[in-house]
Amino acid sequence: MPAPTAKLGVKWLSPTDIRSTLDSIHTNRNAHSNLLRRLTENVERHRQQVSESLRSLDAKDRPSVVAKSVSGKRLELVRETADQRLAHTRELVALSDRIKSAAIHYKSPVQMLMRDTLGSERRSRIMQQIANSGPVELASLAEFAAATSDKELAAALCSRVSDLNRIDRPFSSVDLANVLCGELHRELGQAILEAERRVLEALNEDTEFETGKPNPQRSVEIAMLKKREQEVGAYQADDEVEEGAANDDAALIDDTPTGRIESGLQSRRNPGSTPANPV
Repeated sequence: MPAPTAKLGVKWLSPTDIRSTLDSIHTNRNAHSNLLRRLTENVERHRQQVSESLRSLDAKDRPSVVAKSVSGKRLELVRETADQRLAHTRELVALSDRIKSAAIHYKSPVQMLMRDTLGSERRSRIMQQIANSGPVELASLAEFAAATSDKELAAALCSRVSDLNRIDRPFSSVDLANVLCGELHRELGQAILEAERRVLEALNEDTEFETGKPNPQRSVEIAMLKKREQEVGAYQADDEVEEGAANDDAALIDDTPTGRIESGLQSRRNPGSTPANPV
């Protein structure tokens, strides 16, 4: 197996940075979607007005005349709003690319665990103390680290068992890291997928406004990303939250990405409870 090659020059984003960037994507996406909704309503009003004004025209000729007039109105609005719509989509792409580039820093829970405890004196002392520990003691300490959410102990144990032959390791470093960092890893992984999906949805909606129909290939990509988000399941996706609120008039859920993430994570921790309304 070839040695891994470090990808240098990738900007660091903390979990808070990723959540904040996702908030910005959500705000931009809403503004862009509302703009297209108003423009579409404008086109539909024009269609109705033209259709009403041509009621005296022969029924077989009316549809083509209306369609031509609507097409002209659509092209007019497309030209008038081109710069505004482009500004929205460019910003969305830039924000999404920012999050996607940071994915290299969140490849696995093990990577996150080892980085979080880097430079810890306690971790170094623990590594010295367990340097000669046997499988039974290592397994017991791993159980203790998982039960107490002790990241420094867990990181020291992961380093220790990495020196052992695979068949002699009393626990899996991946499993231990997943207990301590798995939830955050899933949340950020889903946020990266959501950022990509929102950009595609914006581009698809923009294309649909310009041409009158969405891009089929892009629609498939959006559906696949939604499926991957559901498989990660770290928090409720926006459409799931909206559907739940529609089915329950009493449901009050913050529709920002941060609010939905908090609600989704709480529902995972307490499956039988209703997500709390953020203060």
